[in-house]
This record gives sequence, structure tokens and C-alpha cells, in this order.
Amino acid sequence: MILSKIKEKSELYFTEIQEIRHHIHAHPELSFHEVNTAAFIADKLKTWGIKYQAGIAGTGIIAIIEGREPGKRCIALRADMDALPIEEKNEITYKSQNKGVMHACGHDVHTSCLLGAAHILNDLRDEFTGSVKLIFQPGEEMHPGGASLMIAAGVLENPRPDSIFALHVYPALPAGTVGFRPGKYMASADEIYITIEGKGGHAALPHQSVDTIAVAAFLITGLQQVVSRKANPLIPSVLTFGKIQGGFTTNVIPEKVEIQGTFRTMDEKWRKEAHQWIKDFTLSTCAAYGAQVTIEIPEGYPCVYNDPELTGKAIEWANAFAGSANVHALDMRMTGEDFSFYTHHIPGCFFRLGTNRDNKEFLAPVHNAHFDIDESALKTGMGMMAWCALNALKS
Repeated sequence: MILSKIKEKSELYFTEIQEIRHHIHAHPELSFHEVNTAAFIADKLKTWGIKYQAGIAGTGIIAIIEGREPGKRCIALRADMDALPIEEKNEITYKSQNKGVMHACGHDVHTSCLLGAAHILNDLRDEFTGSVKLIFQPGEEMHPGGASLMIAAGVLENPRPDSIFALHVYPALPAGTVGFRPGKYMASADEIYITIEGKGGHAALPHQSVDTIAVAAFLITGLQQVVSRKANPLIPSVLTFGKIQGGFTTNVIPEKVEIQGTFRTMDEKWRKEAHQWIKDFTLSTCAAYGAQVTIEIPEGYPCVYNDPELTGKAIEWANAFAGSANVHALDMRMTGEDFSFYTHHIPGCFFRLGTNRDNKEFLAPVHNAHFDIDESALKTGMGMMAWCALNALKS
């Protein structure tokens, strides 16, 4: 039975994939700089005799595993490779050796699981019909998102996948479990950059200046009305400003204040409308105070949409693989993920991989200097990716 073979091979290759994960974790690289990581992945694929093409969108890699009648169907599996600008605080043998850089979002796990799935699928290539495309993607953590660049470089063509799967670490669930949500799952994510400028001057003589600090304060609070008064309350929306920078002492009104924030929602039509509301309110408010302003809202990641039919099947496959007690329903999230670009082109399923130990250890969240996983989750991750691909080829 193919399922038992996948599980056996997940056990067989566990130590090797664990060592791969340790190497990648110890040598993290920032977005679009994954040169050594890509070379390491390419070396593994070459060792296993898997055909690949490197240098896609910079450091990306595409590989193909062909079964019988390779042109009949194609399923894609994707993993991201980049790390974050965080100084790791874990005291482990595979601690990051690159100062100020850490795999704090688990992309080392994602890449290792995809390599494990590739190892398994390559062994089983005589037992399935069609082909599996492996996508090792750079730059998930940085605008404009490596997925968009990979798509522009033709990753979804020659052959075009019928569907695509990806996983993401999830410290809220224990190792051995997985989580799914059909339909809208994660929000679009757009960045906002505002620069307010005006005549500076003495703090005791505000009438002779344009108080850019006061304008910024009013603007930040006023823009919240875009969400609370303009958005349909049934559409999840978040507007948050995470940075405000201006001034350098107590008694000087500065000439410039910079504001940075993020807008997130689950509706593409409202997303575009909100961008215009934010721009219009910013321009009119600053004009009313006599300040000059520039505002940029570069389009970021769209909403992650898990194809309901595909995800429903994946849940059934997960029940068979892990047992129904280990398959969880996920809540909607306002975090973003550039896997969303793929899901707006072909049916996709983005699922979660439980990584804590008995809900007692490895509970640090992602993007945290103490993030790590119960590595038994690697078995589940590589096995589930291979299992989903083979089932999708038959469906």
C-alpha cells in the first residue's frame, strides 16, 4: 500500500532530513540572498538524481519528478527558503552561525520537508502517473514576495500544475498534527509609507510653523475611521501603524515625520477601495494643516484562498495519513503569506504543520528569537506533502 510505503520512508529518511534541517537552520540567509541555501538544495537534488533548474527569480529552484506518463497531470509542492533579521537566543548545537539572522519562521523546516517529500517521491516514481513539480522559493518575507517573481519567471508553466500544496509550521499544535481551513484563510498584506513635511520651528511658536508631529498624530487616529466607518463590518480588516519617526528634541517642531504601517483584509474589492480612502484622507488632512505629504501603498500579498474542493480532499487524505483526531480546523488569520499568489492562478491548499511537543515545549511563536520545533514533525511534514501529491495526481 502506497501510504505505508510513504510512512516507512518518512521514518527511514528522518535522520537525514533532520541533519538537512540542522544545516539550513545553522546557515540562514535573508530574503533574496539565499545563495548558499539554494546551492545546498541543488546539491541534494543532484545527489538523488532529481532533475532541477536553478537561478529562477534569483535564487529559486524548480525540480521535476516524473512518474509514468509524466505529461498526464502535474502537481506542485512549494517551500520557502529565506530567514529573518533576528538574533537567535536558542542554545542548541545547530544555532544560527550568521549573526543577526535566524530561521524564526520555520522556512528551514518547510525546505527540509519538501526535500524529504522529494526523496520519497523519487523512490516511488514508478508507482504514480504524472509528475510532481518542486518549487523552492526565495523571499517570502519581503515585498514583493518571491512567489510573484517565480510566477513571472514561468514557474507555473511547462508543465502547468493542476494544483499546488504548501505547509507552514504552527507552534499552536503538537507535532504529529496538521490543520486546514477551506476558502479564505489569510489576509492580503499591503504596506503604507507616509512622509509629512512642513516648515519647522520653535516649539514655543507653533503658529510660525507646520506642526508635523500634531498632523501625524491626527492622521494616525483619523485613518482608523477607514476601517471602523467605511468597511463592511462583515469583512475582516486591520489597519495598524508600526513606525512613526520625527523630531530630535523637546523644543523643536521637526520639518519631517515618517509613518509606516500595514493594511490587511479578506476582500480584494474592498482592499482597492480602502487604499483610495487612505490616500484621500491623508492628502486632505495634510492639506488642511498646510503640510505637504507623500503616500505610497505598494501592492503586497493578496488573500490566501484555499480551494474548497481541493482542501476538502486534502482533509480526507490527512485523516487517512494522521488519523482524524490529529487533523484540526483552523481559524481565519490576518497574517499574510505570499503563497497567496499561487492560489490566485491555480487551485491551492496551504495547511499547517503542528510543531510543539505535547503542548508543553516548543511553544515560542514564529518570528521569535526562541522559536524551535519538535523535530518529529519533520516526519509528518515530508510524509503529508508526498501523500497529498500522489493523491492529487489520481484525483
